[in-house]
Amino acid sequence: MPLHDRLIVLDVLRGIAILGTLGTNIWIFMYPGGLLGYLATGWGQSDDMHWGTLALQQLTQGKFLGLLALMFGMGIVLQQRSALAAGIRWPGPYLVRAALLFVDGVLNYLFVVEFDVLMGYAITSVVVAFMLRLGSRGRTAWLAVAAGVHFLFLGLVVLVLAFFDGDMPGGVTAATGSGWWDMVQSRVDNVWLFREEMFFIAPMSVALFLLGARLLEAGVFEARGVRLRRWLIVLGLGVAWPIDMAMGVFGGDAGIMAGRYGTAPFVAMGLLAAVAEAFHRRPQPGALGRRLAEVGRMALSGYVLQNLLASALCYDWGLGLARRVPEAWSVPATVGIYLLVAAGVMLFAHLWQRHAKRGPLEWLWHRSYLRLTRGSRANDAVAA
Repeated sequence: MPLHDRLIVLDVLRGIAILGTLGTNIWIFMYPGGLLGYLATGWGQSDDMHWGTLALQQLTQGKFLGLLALMFGMGIVLQQRSALAAGIRWPGPYLVRAALLFVDGVLNYLFVVEFDVLMGYAITSVVVAFMLRLGSRGRTAWLAVAAGVHFLFLGLVVLVLAFFDGDMPGGVTAATGSGWWDMVQSRVDNVWLFREEMFFIAPMSVALFLLGARLLEAGVFEARGVRLRRWLIVLGLGVAWPIDMAMGVFGGDAGIMAGRYGTAPFVAMGLLAAVAEAFHRRPQPGALGRRLAEVGRMALSGYVLQNLLASALCYDWGLGLARRVPEAWSVPATVGIYLLVAAGVMLFAHLWQRHAKRGPLEWLWHRSYLRLTRGSRANDAVAA
């Protein structure tokens, strides 16, 4: 696959990952009790919830979080290649990029949503950036260690949820029914509760970042990667996906936890390979593929925009649909709001890129990076 086509498929995959995370988060946006209520009731479940609703939620649970982590890992490798080609010592100015991403995450967490992933990914990117300086054996060893630690902790948590009471700690009130500033204050007051997942998934994120880097280097988007893609499709979509769906629908809290952090990353690898194989057979994307690529090229702006739109529609500082929609209509309303927000993000990305190369946040981020690194040609090459 030529370099140009590989860049297109990376953009498409980033777009899928961004809109896919909304597919998980939209259920939280539309839950009257907010994130805390959603977790306290067992990932938004109720005793009489129809299996079809559980399956619909499980379709996106964790898969696109994993896909986004894989894409981050690939992005770091590409940045490393650009830096080395420009004669810049690695990680060098990349640490500025990570710092800016962390700041973006803090602002997104405080003023938009409490389930931000940018802060955690920024910290992980620094760790992985240094790991990329190691040889192939060193990276593989750290990947194995990170994955082993993750699955050890995950296994313990799943056992606790399966055999003991796994309710969320009490005494904290969700702020979705409050004004915008009250929600900001709630995120400040309950920062540890809202940021717990960031620490829990840290080993998994490191493993997936390194795995994404390894897949890129192994030629997952190239002709030589055909066997790799087929194995990933079989493992991820043929084996892991049915298991993941069964655990999410029938396994209760423990099953959803095991799926979100256990089988979902494998499904993400299968999805990545399937998209790569589709592009290898038909390099030029259709209309939907082009719209997804546009979202992927301004992934940061798209991620923040979809959270802003969903918040304005669902939270009480906006239209308050999370509390106003009758329970009988909550599922179709949630699906409808997802489609509306996703369409809005794709439309915005399409219209914006008719006049600008970078998204609004990407442009601001790029200018900040150049100013902080004094805008040298070498640094500009890395930022491009």
